Amino acid sequence: MQTYFFKVKTPEEVQKILKETSQPLSSESVNINDSLGRVLSKDIISTIDLPGFQRSRMDGYAVRAKDTFGASQGSPAYLNLIGEVKMGEQATQAISTGEAIRVSTGSMLPSGADAVVMVEWTDFLDDETIEVTRSVAPGDDTVQKDEDLRKGDILLSKGHVIKPQDIGALAGCGIMSAECFRQPKVAIISSGDEIIPPDQEAKIGQIRDINTYSLSALTQQAGGIPIAMGIVKDDFDTLKLRMVKALQIADIAIISGGSSVGARDVTLDVIKSLDDSEILVHGVSIKPGKPTILAKVGNKYVFGLPGNPVSVMVTFELFVIYLIRLLSGANQPLWGSNQVKAKLSKNIASAPGREDYVCVRLINSNDGLIADPVLGKSALISMMVKSDGLVKIPLEAEGLEVGSEVNVNIFK
Repeated sequence: MQTYFFKVKTPEEVQKILKETSQPLSSESVNINDSLGRVLSKDIISTIDLPGFQRSRMDGYAVRAKDTFGASQGSPAYLNLIGEVKMGEQATQAISTGEAIRVSTGSMLPSGADAVVMVEWTDFLDDETIEVTRSVAPGDDTVQKDEDLRKGDILLSKGHVIKPQDIGALAGCGIMSAECFRQPKVAIISSGDEIIPPDQEAKIGQIRDINTYSLSALTQQAGGIPIAMGIVKDDFDTLKLRMVKALQIADIAIISGGSSVGARDVTLDVIKSLDDSEILVHGVSIKPGKPTILAKVGNKYVFGLPGNPVSVMVTFELFVIYLIRLLSGANQPLWGSNQVKAKLSKNIASAPGREDYVCVRLINSNDGLIADPVLGKSALISMMVKSDGLVKIPLEAEGLEVGSEVNVNIFK
C-alpha cells in the first residue's frame, strides 16, 4: 500500500493528488426546476431553430426593403397598409410590391417581407396608406428564424455549471430535463470528548459543535449534499463504527478534530484500520491547517480536518471544495476564481516554508478596497464572522508589508 504519511505536502501537491485519484460521479436526469448549480454530464444539443420564425425587433411595419430605397423626408415612399400581425399570432397574409403590414416587437414577419420600418420613420396619410421617410436594407430590425440558436448547435457543453439564464434557455427550447453528474454526498463527523450539541448548556471545558453546521453550509454552497453524522467521542471503536456507516452512504467523509498528534487523537488509526484504505496526505505546509489528513477508502475519500473553526474553513476552501467540484464533473475553478484586489492595512508576518492564509475584512476607502487582517488564534469563532476572505502569503515569503496589493479570495 502506497502512503504519503508524515511527508508534508504543499497545497498544490494535495490538489494534484485529488485530481489524479478522482473521477466524476455517475450521471442522473434532473428536471430543469432542480438543475440550478448542477454540472452537465453531456452536451445539450438544440433540436430546434430558435426563435423558429422570422420576427420583428421593433414596433413598425413589415415591408419589402426595395420598396423603401431612396425614401427620405423630402421624398417619402408610399405603401399600402393591408393588415396587422399581433404578438403571438401567425402571419397569414403575404405582402407584395408596394405593401406593408403593421407589426409589434416580437411579431412574426409575414411572407414576402424582408425588413421592418420603425414606426418613428412613418406617418399615416389615411387608413390605408403610410408614408415612409427613411429607407431600410434587407434584414433591418428583424430576427432570423435561427439567429438565436440553430438546430444541431451545442446549447450547453458537458462540464458546464447551470446558471439561471441557462434554465430559461432550456425552457425556451422545450427541454425540461438535463443529464447531470450526481452531487457528492458529504458525511460530516465532529469528534472530541469536549464537543456537545449546540442546544445544550456548555459546562466548563465543553465546546458547542460549530463545525457540523459550518461544514454543512459550506458543502451545500459548493454543490454537495451534506449528511450530519453527529458527535463522536475520542474512542477508536465508536469512531470506526461511525466512519464505516459514513462511507456506506457518502462519497466523502469529513472528521473535524482528532488529526493532530496526541494520545487521544484516533482519527488516523481509525482510517488506517479500514479495509482498502490508503493514506494520501498527512500534513500540509499551510497555517492554519497543517495537520490535515487525506485518505482514500476504496473509491471514497476521507478528510481529517483540524478542529479549530478557522482551520476547518481554510482547509475546506482549499481542498474539500476542490474535490467536490472534481466529483461533480465541473470544469474545475482553481483557487482565486472568486478574487478581488485590495491593499493591506498593516504588516503581516509569516515564516518561510509554509503558506499562511490570513483572514481579512474588506473596507471601502477613497483609495479603493482595503484588506484589514483579522488576527487571532484559529480557534476564535469571531475571526470567521468578521472576515470577508483570505489572503495567501506564499511559501517563500517572510510576510507582506502594509500597502502591498494583495489578492483576496472572497468567502461566498
